[in-house]
Formats: sequence, C-alpha cells, structure tokens
Amino acid sequence: MYGKMNGRAFLFFAVFVAALFSYLAVLYWKALLSPLDYGKQVREVSVSIPENVNCSKIGEILYKNGLIRGPDLLSIYARLQGMDQKLKPGRYLFKTSQSLPEIVNSLVAGPSDVVVFTMPEGFSLDQLTDLLVRKGLVDRESFRAALGESRRFGHQFLKKVPPDQGLEGYLFPDTYHAGYRTGEIQIISMMLDRFEDEIKSLDYERKAGDLNLTLHQAVTIASMIEGEAAVDEERPLIASVIYNRLRLGMPLQIDATVKYALGGQREKIYYKDLEIDSPYNTYRVAGLPPGPINSPGRASLLAAVNPALTEYLYYVARPDGTHAFSSNLEDHNSYKRKYQQ
Repeated sequence: MYGKMNGRAFLFFAVFVAALFSYLAVLYWKALLSPLDYGKQVREVSVSIPENVNCSKIGEILYKNGLIRGPDLLSIYARLQGMDQKLKPGRYLFKTSQSLPEIVNSLVAGPSDVVVFTMPEGFSLDQLTDLLVRKGLVDRESFRAALGESRRFGHQFLKKVPPDQGLEGYLFPDTYHAGYRTGEIQIISMMLDRFEDEIKSLDYERKAGDLNLTLHQAVTIASMIEGEAAVDEERPLIASVIYNRLRLGMPLQIDATVKYALGGQREKIYYKDLEIDSPYNTYRVAGLPPGPINSPGRASLLAAVNPALTEYLYYVARPDGTHAFSSNLEDHNSYKRKYQQ
C-alpha cells in the first residue's frame, strides 16, 4: 500500500514537472516570437532581401537589423510552418512592433510596390531626408544633391524663388504614396506638384502681392508661423506680431529661426544660442531670414497672407503651448515672469 502511494505520488510529480516544463517552454517560445519593441520605442526598418538566399541568411539579415531575437529563429519557425521555401526577395519596410510570425507572413506575401510616407507640417528638409532614408526610398546623398538643384524642376513658381535658396519650404507637407523604384527626382516633383496645387487653390501669389510680398517672402513668413504656433487660431496673431515688428524695424526674435540656424530641432534654446552668427538668427539680424525654415502647412500659409489686425509686438509661450500676446514690454515681461519661471 505504501509503495503504491509512493509510486502514484512520483508519477503525479513527474507529470506535474513535465507539464510545467512544457508550459514554460511554450511561454519561452512565444517570447522568442514576440515583437522587440512596443509603444514609443517602435521603429521602421527598411530591409532588402537579395535573390537566391536561403532561410538562414534571411534570418541573419533580420537579426542584424534588430527585427528578431536571434539569427536562427526565422529559419526554425519557417520550417516548422512549412514556409521556408516560400520567402520572397525584395525590399520590405518592417516595424519593430511586428512579431516573427507577422514578418514571415510578409515575406511569404512578397514586397509591397507602394510605400506610404507622411511629411508632417513644420518638417525641415533634413527631417524629410531622414524620414525617406529610414523608409528606404532614397539615398541620402543623392536626395540632398537633388534638393539643391531647384532649377532642374519645371515648376513655374520656382522661377520666383532665389536660385541659391534650394527647396526648403516648397515641398508640401502631406501623405504620399511612392514605390521603391520611384527615385529621388520623382519624389521631389510629386511634392512640388502638391505645393503648386495648394498655392493655386489659395490664389496665394496675388494675396502675397497685396501685402507687397514676393512668394518667397510670404512662404518664409509662413514657415516662421509654423515653427512658432501650436494651435491654428493663434497663427494669424503670430503673423500680426511679425508684420508689426517689420513695420517698426524691430528684430523679429523668432526662436524657431535660431533653432534652424543651430542645425536641428531643439526642444529648448538658451541665451548663449541667441548669439549664433547666422543670417537666420532673427535676434541679431533685422528683417526676414533668407528663406523658409521648414515646410509650412495650409493654415500657416493662409495666416501669412491674412494676418490679424492687432498692435501686438510680443508673445510668450504658456505651458500648454498657447501664447500670451502683448503690445508693450511691461506686459510682456509680466507674462514672462508668470509663464517662464
């Protein structure tokens, strides 16, 4: 009787241990197949799979690009699923939030001919270049070279842009569809087409002329508005500050132009940054900067040629991103003490 109980207890224990190990093995396998990144850590990764490479080589490529947890995992999983001979070559755009099964399914389906990219309002050409390189759509150096050759594009409005200014401000922020064979010139032309459509629909050059502005000056002002405004209703007010200061011969003192002069999109600038020697430093140089500092959207373009009628000369950012406007230095300093402690 005692021996039988011991035997049953041992059998129960053995079954329990086997079940526990099986359960832990399943959890471990699922963890190996899970995505590497979630939430704000997610990245897009462009990967090129060559012709005539085996499953193991594809796994190595994905592992080196930070998409899977080990170089052999794809080969093991694909063989278990009977998919190891079905993976197709080509260029893919994966996200680090994709699991290994999702990646394998994409490789079986084959590469998409269309890549969607969105240029947000306020993006500079440097930011756009980074975006397109990440998506595998352009070569960085070839794209930069094409951006500097505005005269090679046949758009009529470009004839009114100073030839040394390049295309900053003239690639309209929007969502676009491109293919991996589209090429740098075609992508730029597509974005210039959207800008041209936009200014025609707004009758933009006439409105700029009514304010004694050239197209280039109006787009430059629109880009500063885009760099400063967080809410649409404040864009005409910021435009009024710019025009009032220009009329009085005051320096514009636009922080966004200093950030551009510093070569990046900094969250903050410091007093020492205001001393940078640059034609884009509107704290030191009077009048408009040489050209746009980003790609303004429709609301900022409109505000630049439809400024509010105010006496405002100053504004201070509140913690929520809106601004407190004032027409005299005393009120301005009071707002600074209130909102920028």
